[in-house]
Amino acid sequence: MGGGEAMIVAGIGFRRIAAAEDIVALVEQALERASLTRVSLAKLATIKALADLPAFAESARRLAVPAVVIDEGELSAAAPRVQTQSARSIAAHGVGSVAEAAALAAAGPCAALVLARIAAASATCALARLEIAP
Repeated sequence: MGGGEAMIVAGIGFRRIAAAEDIVALVEQALERASLTRVSLAKLATIKALADLPAFAESARRLAVPAVVIDEGELSAAAPRVQTQSARSIAAHGVGSVAEAAALAAAGPCAALVLARIAAASATCALARLEIAP
């Protein structure tokens, strides 16, 4: 991606029952809500606990982007920058939003949220933009 185009990372959290089509639809909805296009999407990220589920790899394949796995250390490092504070997410993963933390961690230490977590029945999605430090 040249010409100063932003790198957008979609972070996702999802229940084990989520299907790839649910995740893809939610990512597309998030991109639309943030007035971004699928062309802007550079990565799909989630936590290690969910990364092995078939729906994650299939979603990344359908979106034609790399699947990025965020480990616990990266998740913890991103936690202070998360905007959403879901009691369920905190209890399960120690972070207010898996989607937001995964997006921020995958986009790097200077990343900023472009879209806070949005939720569907079985998945959540947040978008982060890589900000180049001056």
